[in-house]
Amino acid sequence: MQIANTLPELIGNTPLLRLERFAPGAGVLAKLESFNPLSSAKDRAGLYMILDAEERGLLQPGAVIVEPTSGNTGVALAYIGRQRGYRVVLTMPETMSQERRSLLAALGAELVLTEGARGMGGAIERAKELLESTPGAWMPDQFNNPANARAHYETTGPELWRDTDGGVDVLVAGVGSGGTITGAGRYLKEQNPAIRLVAVEPAESPVLSGGRPGPHKIQGIGAGFVPGTLDMGVVDEVVAVTGDEAYAAARELARTEGVLAGVSSGAAAHAARILAQRPDMRGKTIAVVLPDTGERYLSTGLFA
Repeated sequence: MQIANTLPELIGNTPLLRLERFAPGAGVLAKLESFNPLSSAKDRAGLYMILDAEERGLLQPGAVIVEPTSGNTGVALAYIGRQRGYRVVLTMPETMSQERRSLLAALGAELVLTEGARGMGGAIERAKELLESTPGAWMPDQFNNPANARAHYETTGPELWRDTDGGVDVLVAGVGSGGTITGAGRYLKEQNPAIRLVAVEPAESPVLSGGRPGPHKIQGIGAGFVPGTLDMGVVDEVVAVTGDEAYAAARELARTEGVLAGVSSGAAAHAARILAQRPDMRGKTIAVVLPDTGERYLSTGLFA
């Protein structure tokens, strides 16, 4: 029998889908992270960070988890943390979608909204204040926690290598905390140093490219600073995508492939298609991580 005893046991082993209609003949494969239990790639990091903290004695029974989040990490921490008996308090910019807020509340998390114009920086500051004032609190700190990248080194990377029979040539991933491209990228380059890693960021906040942070519409990536979790040493190229391009690509994924994906997924898919059109990419296999589901953005006008 194949019966899971807890929901986190079902995390990982998400499928790859060839995007033949979105990018005809281009060899673009989408890793559908929406197939995780709570529908995002952050399920992986959330589980690893909590288990790591328990093993290191940082999380005691009945402790409080405090974390700044743009949504999906909070969802993962909420369902895994609550299932393991912890109180979960999350800070999040008020500009994040209503679906994310409602989902967090449904999972039993306590949500503290921060000024939208201050982005993730404002949410991080508020989380630090709560950490200092809350007895028994622990902050996963996804932007600096090595367990974040390790989740993708031990799961996402091996899955991509296994499911392409070692044939992946390029990995494209948006950068929020940097855990996905760092962890999966390190693993893939260990298998084949020639694999190219491409990071995706908002054109309106191109900090990875050396530009200035700014407001943007691509929820989930572009925190406005270079995360400690991100290892730029493994990144071969950074592609900047505008909010309008990300929105248009997400809509096209839904209408051509039936893939209902989020805004950051649209950004990553747009970047993958741009890469696929280059002459040197002819015949290459390009894997792109689509981090979450479009159902979390229905109130944003994404699919209007």
